[in-house]
Amino acid sequence: MIYLLRHGETVWNSLGRFQGQKDSSLTERGIEQAEQAARLLKKEVAGSERSFQLCVSPLGRTQETAAHVKRILPLATHLEPRLMEVTTGSWDGMTKFEIDNEFPRMLDGSDAFDWYFKSPDGESFDAACARAKDWISGIGRPTIAISHGLFGRLIRGIYSGLSKREMLELPVPQDGFYRLCDQEFSLVNASSDPIGLSA
Repeated sequence: MIYLLRHGETVWNSLGRFQGQKDSSLTERGIEQAEQAARLLKKEVAGSERSFQLCVSPLGRTQETAAHVKRILPLATHLEPRLMEVTTGSWDGMTKFEIDNEFPRMLDGSDAFDWYFKSPDGESFDAACARAKDWISGIGRPTIAISHGLFGRLIRGIYSGLSKREMLELPVPQDGFYRLCDQEFSLVNASSDPIGLSA
């Protein structure tokens, strides 16, 4: 069993900047999202908390989210570099508009879902998927993981055997988290009953 969280909203999220492996702080809304996710998680794992490990990307926004989660669900934290966001290299921290201006024509033929992998010095799709596979294959106990938007898509896609396009088009909410079990995943959030999403 894996519970997969995305960090709460950051300042750069609100400005449309792709953070990659750079960082910005959580907004007030992001803090509320982290605390809401923690309350939902506590209900989900009630009675079995001690069996879970908490794996967290070492980037600042995920650690900040983890700190809020741990106030409600105290678990020892294991920093896991394989959970870091996909990097777009020199494009990290930029908006699509800025990339288009500074790197003319580099985004030609791309869309809202695949432009991340057009960077000349960023992580490739295959390398990022290999990292996700490696992390998933090493999990030997119930796990709560705090990761990122794009990398979270890849984790869910690899786990459920989705195609590249299906992975990249997955939603990346910050007001809930995903339950991964038996090669399927479902969204858990406060606004509705869990919504089943499977391969």
